[in-house]
This record gives sequence, structure tokens and C-alpha cells, in this order.
Amino acid sequence: MRLDCDSVDYFKSLAEETGISYQTLINLYLRDCAVHQRKLQMQWAS
Repeated sequence: MRLDCDSVDYFKSLAEETGISYQTLINLYLRDCAVHQRKLQMQWAS
């Protein structure tokens, strides 16, 4: 899985606050998205 540095840094900062590893936090977030069938809404600039 490819993740940009800013995203990883965000989850690492959450890890420091929560005491949960950043990998676990990423997995929990992705699982929540899957369970709730959240879809990313993006618009490409033209």
C-alpha cells in the first residue's frame, strides 16, 4: 500500500495522542469506511 508522508504523519500524530499504533489507526479508519460504505468524493480540476 502506498501512502503519502503527510497522511502517515497525520496518523502518527494521532498515535501519540491515543497510544494506538498508527498502522492500527489506519486500519480502523479504513474498516470504518468499508463498514459504512463511505465513498470518496473527488472532483478533478479541469
